[in-house]
Amino acid sequence: MTDRLIFVLMLALATSSLATSSASAAEGDPARGKAVFQRTCENCHAAVIGVNKVGPSLWNVIDRKPAIVPDFAYSDAMKANKQAWTPTTLDAYLADPRGDVHGVKMFFKGLPNPADRANVIAYLQTLR
Repeated sequence: MTDRLIFVLMLALATSSLATSSASAAEGDPARGKAVFQRTCENCHAAVIGVNKVGPSLWNVIDRKPAIVPDFAYSDAMKANKQAWTPTTLDAYLADPRGDVHGVKMFFKGLPNPADRANVIAYLQTLR
């Protein structure tokens, strides 16, 4: 084999393993997500229906329209947000809440770790 062929094969192998690790991180682990949720989110958000805290209940949040939980006083910025809470929109929001939806009341700085976000989103998907 030539050095160029070996390089191309090694590059292809490295790229495929990166794609595999990215896909598995994007899927998330609900059990790990629950642990992150309990230590990071639960002080302000309930995981059960009908219980609002500082933030609204996150029960059935996946694919839900923003700012529709009864008896919660949303910011004008969140009321203006029209994108449903899909895994993709939640990932962007959880990375930087105040940067993603300018003017929200949430003081949380975000989850910088993509695996933590994927795990929390996987956990939120179980709340139905």
